Amino acid sequence: MNPRQAFLACLQRGPAAVFEAALWIAVEHDPAVQPAHCLETLNALQREVSSGLPALPPGELGQPLLRRLSALGFQQDDHHPLRPQAALLDQVLERRRGQPLALALISLELARRLGIPLVGVNFPGHFLLRVPGADHQLDPCGGRRLYPADCRELLARQFGAKTPLLADHLREAQGPQILQRLSRNLRQLHSSHDDEIAALKDAERVLAIPPATAGDFLARAGLYQRLDCPQAERFDLEHALLLSDDPLQRLRLTARLSQLPTTPTSIH
Repeated sequence: MNPRQAFLACLQRGPAAVFEAALWIAVEHDPAVQPAHCLETLNALQREVSSGLPALPPGELGQPLLRRLSALGFQQDDHHPLRPQAALLDQVLERRRGQPLALALISLELARRLGIPLVGVNFPGHFLLRVPGADHQLDPCGGRRLYPADCRELLARQFGAKTPLLADHLREAQGPQILQRLSRNLRQLHSSHDDEIAALKDAERVLAIPPATAGDFLARAGLYQRLDCPQAERFDLEHALLLSDDPLQRLRLTARLSQLPTTPTSIH
């Protein structure tokens, strides 16, 4: 079983083995990564974390868990420009620095093992966590409580003051959604560092987790364009055209398709 097959097998479990699946993503980018070694590292971290948690009911340990991780050095990676290692779970475990989503993956797995109720929240631009039923979100980078006003401020900082806070922004993220978002993050990070082959692996993984969007096909088409693969680019542009509801985008896609060479005719 290759790393991609192992990743998909993790998704098919009930429930999905999200943390293990994220480790197989790391293996796909670096065959030297050993998931068993990463799990040993997590076992040691679990002991380190649990020894410092207060004696509270499990439902009140979400924020203390995040604060404990922060005290142990798990912080948001502030390197600029951000590197792929900020999203690859084996490296985040080793360096204790990463994107909010990578830190959240570690927190969610520890919470699951320790019986602490905690779920992911697919907030735009900054993945969040929440104790089910709570009236606030939790920042995986330190455990700060975020009430609706804080979420609006976070959204405004990233997307502009006129961006409204919607109910969808605070919806719980299921395992496949979390892994698709992680793959999109890696696709962007590898692409921005001119590693098109690595980015293509991420782009293909995104499309293997339904539902894919027009933007996902467009992202892979852009990689194929940079790799000078016009027929593969055409395939993705045609799929993006089928999925797009934006009239202007559809016009642009049609124009771009018209500029690509047609499929060569086979001679028998």
